[in-house]
Amino acid sequence: MWRREFDDLLNGIAGAFLFGIPLLYTMEVWDIGSDLTPLHMLLYLGLTYIALVALNRATGFRRNSDETWSRSLADSIEALALGAVVACFSLIILRRVTFDLAYDVILGKIVLETMPCAIGVGMANGLLRREDNDEQESEQRSFWHATLVDAGGTMLGATVVGLSIAPTDEVGVIAASLPPWWLWLIIAASLLISYVIVFQAEFGDHQQRRRERGLFQSPLSETIASYIISLLFALVTLRVFNQLGAGTSLHQVIDYTIVLGLPATVGGAAGRLAI
Repeated sequence: MWRREFDDLLNGIAGAFLFGIPLLYTMEVWDIGSDLTPLHMLLYLGLTYIALVALNRATGFRRNSDETWSRSLADSIEALALGAVVACFSLIILRRVTFDLAYDVILGKIVLETMPCAIGVGMANGLLRREDNDEQESEQRSFWHATLVDAGGTMLGATVVGLSIAPTDEVGVIAASLPPWWLWLIIAASLLISYVIVFQAEFGDHQQRRRERGLFQSPLSETIASYIISLLFALVTLRVFNQLGAGTSLHQVIDYTIVLGLPATVGGAAGRLAI
């Protein structure tokens, strides 16, 4: 029972990151959240809750949900809370929320970012989870095929996400606000989120992933290798959009790449799930 509850919570958290990460890198959302009144906060939370109830009635937040109205209403509250936790954690990691801000500004930012994160919790079960294939089908990939497919999925996902964020000013704004030691927190968060999405949340054919024989197929090695690939493609997209140039200092290159590496890693994880 507790194991299933824990798995469902991880699935919800992973879905929140997958669906909520784009708006976490949107300056307009930060600004709007800073100006929200208490009435607007309640309105946004109420609309999000209604959407979650509809999602839970359609797919269920948990596996084998009994789909009663009372269960759907309770699960929707939990999904909203999970979305708020993920939004708060993400805003702190990106230093969009600090203790020197007014409490109403902090609360407004968290509430507004809670909306996409909570919707991600509600959508994760229906859109991302599927049944595992049988043992025979899971052995069809060769060693190098499995390696190349996972590397390609990571590249594709990281590039798609990187292309949507790299041209914006948000990466520079976030990087400029970070002390050097904070970058290690972002690296740790990127690795942890990637690991949870691919190996702990039961998205895709997760049992097959553990049986694959590719070069990077153990959870630890694949997580590290995919993060390195995501960082590389984050760097490439930053260069493509002239966010980094020949005269850019090494310090700025590292800062920008690690900041963009967080959403790129989430995209890379989604890319591996899609293959």
